[in-house]
Amino acid sequence: MYAPPVPAAHEPLLPAYVRASGGVRLRFGRVGGQTHRLDVAESGGYRARFPTTFDATSEAVLINTGGGMAGGDAMSVEIELGPGSDAIVTTQAAEKIYRSQGADTRIDTRLSVASGASLAWLPQETILFSGARLARHLALDLAPDARLVACESVFFGRSAMGETMQRGALRDRWRIRRGGKLVFAEDVRLEGAIAERLARPAIGAGARAAATIVAAGPDLAERLEQIRALAAGELQGAVEIGAGIVSDLLLIRLLSPDAQALRRVLVTLLRHLTGRALPRTWST
Repeated sequence: MYAPPVPAAHEPLLPAYVRASGGVRLRFGRVGGQTHRLDVAESGGYRARFPTTFDATSEAVLINTGGGMAGGDAMSVEIELGPGSDAIVTTQAAEKIYRSQGADTRIDTRLSVASGASLAWLPQETILFSGARLARHLALDLAPDARLVACESVFFGRSAMGETMQRGALRDRWRIRRGGKLVFAEDVRLEGAIAERLARPAIGAGARAAATIVAAGPDLAERLEQIRALAAGELQGAVEIGAGIVSDLLLIRLLSPDAQALRRVLVTLLRHLTGRALPRTWST
C-alpha cells in the first residue's frame, strides 16, 4: 500500500508561507581538555539537545518538532568544529519525507572540521514516502588532519508497513573539500518510477534501502581491510557492502532489499569506525 503520488508541477499547489523552514547552527570548541558548545542557533521547528557525556566529546541530538517534512519544506544544518574539538551529532529519530504536491523538500547540511578536530555525523535514516521529492545537499570542509565519520542512509518506503516508494524523486549531492581542495563530488538522481528503477540490476537490484559512509583520518588502508573482513565474515548476508579508498577517503556503500537488515549492519560498521557505542537515540 502507498499514497498515490502527485506529479511535479511548475506552480506549487500550496503557497510558500504555509511551508516549514528553519534549521540549526552549532559551533563547538575545545576549552581545556573538554569540547563545549560555543554557539547554538535554532529556527523554525528545529532544535538541538545536548546529552551529558563523560569524556572529552560533546554530543548533539537534532530534533524536528514537526515530525517530518513535506514538499516545499526546507531545513538547513550548519556545524563547525574548532581546532582540537571532538563532537558527535545525530538525530532524535528517522526523518520522514512525505508525499509532495509538486515542490521539492530541501535539506542543506554544511559541516566544517578544523585542524586536529574529529566529527562523527550520524543522523538516523531518511524515510521517503511514495510521492516524496527530496533534494539533499551535504557539503563538508575538512582541515588536512581532521578526522571524520559521516553517514547518510535512505529507506525507500516503510517496508514494515508493506509500503514501497512507487514514484517520486531523490537528488542527493555530496561535496567534500580537504584543505580547501575538492576531493570528492557525487550526485545521485532518481526520478519517476523509483521502485521500477531500483529493481534494475545495474541500479539497485531490488534494493529498498541504501547508505553511504565516508571516513577521513589515519590508517585508512588498515581500516579498509577490517571493513572488508567484516563484510566477508559476520556481516555477510542480506546486505551488499562495497568499500574502497577514494581521494584519501574511506568510502563504504550499502544496499539491501531489507531496510532493517541494513540498519543492523550500519550500526556494526559505525561502531567499528568510531570506536564507540552509537548515541542512545539509535537504540530507542
